[in-house]
Amino acid sequence: MLKKISLLFLFSIGFSIVKAQKTIPFRMTKYNNIIVKTLVNEKDSLNLMFQIAMKDGSLSPERKQKADHIIFNKDKISDHNTINIGTLHWKDIRFFDNELTGHEADGKIGTGLFERKIFKIDYDNNQFVIYDKIPDLTGFQPVKILMNQQAFYISGDNIIDGDQQQEAYFLLQSGYSGGVLYSNEFAEKHQLNDKLKISGEKTLKNSSAEKLVIKQGVLPFFKLGNFVFKDASVGFFTGELKTQNTSYFGADMLRRFIWIFDADKEMAYIKPSKYYSEPYYKIN
Repeated sequence: MLKKISLLFLFSIGFSIVKAQKTIPFRMTKYNNIIVKTLVNEKDSLNLMFQIAMKDGSLSPERKQKADHIIFNKDKISDHNTINIGTLHWKDIRFFDNELTGHEADGKIGTGLFERKIFKIDYDNNQFVIYDKIPDLTGFQPVKILMNQQAFYISGDNIIDGDQQQEAYFLLQSGYSGGVLYSNEFAEKHQLNDKLKISGEKTLKNSSAEKLVIKQGVLPFFKLGNFVFKDASVGFFTGELKTQNTSYFGADMLRRFIWIFDADKEMAYIKPSKYYSEPYYKIN
């Protein structure tokens, strides 16, 4: 009898732990962006792109859905908004106005959905999972993250020629559809234009007719922890404009792993997703 009671007690604890987890469904676009269907202020149905490089939300000037119930002040900021996703509810969400976002999205939403929580990006099952405590990490590899203004950075090793590794820090950037994108400083310092095999390029001009050339190159090896990507497709800018101040770890690389983030301890845990060996995304 005592054994039955003990088993029942343990089962109840396990059930309560499972119930404590919360999930947020999402869909992936062909541009590798994550779209979350939300209801803002109980009135406005918006498709928001998840942007891991920001905390708050924003609206796009090119949105397809109306957002008449998000009221902005003269500084184009709106505070104290609510968000519903399924049965989950958040309040005091800040929105910024007139910020561009990814394809198929009316705006962006950031990591404020997971404030003071541990969260998983599960690309295999198209969902976020929110935890109160660190979950089972069997099969996951720890990766140190750096926090700067609520954005996440990771360290990666880049083998450009020979076997010499060049370490760089990358901003996790889920809004950028491509994979690795280097800052102007890194690209120039390591002479990527001369040392990498160039697989494509695109020239843009601004209103002052200044040129910005986006080049795609083939990196012999890129390492994240113990994971190694051979002949990785990487991007960098050349030309008169020097505007890329940060290197990105973009959505095409993010999707290749399942991620668990513990921001308070500045740690992430990763394991390969179903996209791990997919062909690299090509920037058109």
